[in-house]
Amino acid sequence: MEFGEFLAALRKERGLLQKEVANYLNVTVATVSNYEKGVHTPDLNTLIKLADFFNVSTDYLLQRTSYKADMNTLNRTLTADYRVSDLLNTILEMDQHSMEALLDYYELLMLRNAARHH
Repeated sequence: MEFGEFLAALRKERGLLQKEVANYLNVTVATVSNYEKGVHTPDLNTLIKLADFFNVSTDYLLQRTSYKADMNTLNRTLTADYRVSDLLNTILEMDQHSMEALLDYYELLMLRNAARHH
């Protein structure tokens, strides 16, 4: 899907009008319409504003990932020493054996959590 089509679909999924997006970006409705039609492409600063507006990452907007989390989520503090992004980066660097052990532990935690809520 082209960027403009994706942007339009995201806007509609959120139940928003082009006018609302335009107001946030401080541009005309025609500009937003042109983005959605693929006539123009937003510059880098506008892309960042769009990501903030929709509360997604720029990579999600560019369809480089299906992971929607924005920078605030990735930078969220888990403990004094760890953020969400630290955890993700650690997971991505694991070897296969460690990954399997982590997934086993994850499943155990999910079962334990489910048992506590019943």
